Parts: sequence; C-alpha cells; structure tokens
Amino acid sequence: MREHYEFKPEGVCTKLITFDIEEGKIYGLHFLGGCPGNLAAISKLLEGYDAMKASELLIGNRCGHRSTSCADQLAIAIEQAMTTEAERRIAS
Repeated sequence: MREHYEFKPEGVCTKLITFDIEEGKIYGLHFLGGCPGNLAAISKLLEGYDAMKASELLIGNRCGHRSTSCADQLAIAIEQAMTTEAERRIAS
C-alpha cells in the first residue's frame, strides 16, 4: 500500500517535501521551493528508488555554508517515514 508523507524542512529554501513510499521505494517526490532544476533532477532520479539507500546517499550533504541541504532534509524525511512505516507494521 502506498503511503503519502509531507515534511517541512528546516534551514533550506524548500518549504515542503512530499513523497509516497510503497514497498520501501520512493514515488512522486516533489519539493515546493528551492532550486528547481536540481530538485527536479533529484525527484526524477529517485523515482522508484529504494528509500533507505536514498537516505544513506543523501544524508549529510550540505548547501554552501549551511549545515544542511534540501537533499539532507529529504534524507531526514525518508528516515522519519520509514520509522513510521515500521511502527505501523509492528502495530498491525
């Protein structure tokens, strides 16, 4: 079953990150705001990609002098979503 997630990032230009996860894979990734070319490319590259692998790849990426980036914030969002998914499975 496909689950939808919304994440409000901190410390970056993007105002909202939305995506779905189905069977551990990312679908429909969208960034509201931020660098449109780069974020559209990330969205295309990660369509159908393993969520945990994406998180591992993106965590810790920085944007210039900032301590985070849109990619880093996405990694945090994915980790939170996967934790929620695991909790749902345990509760079922």
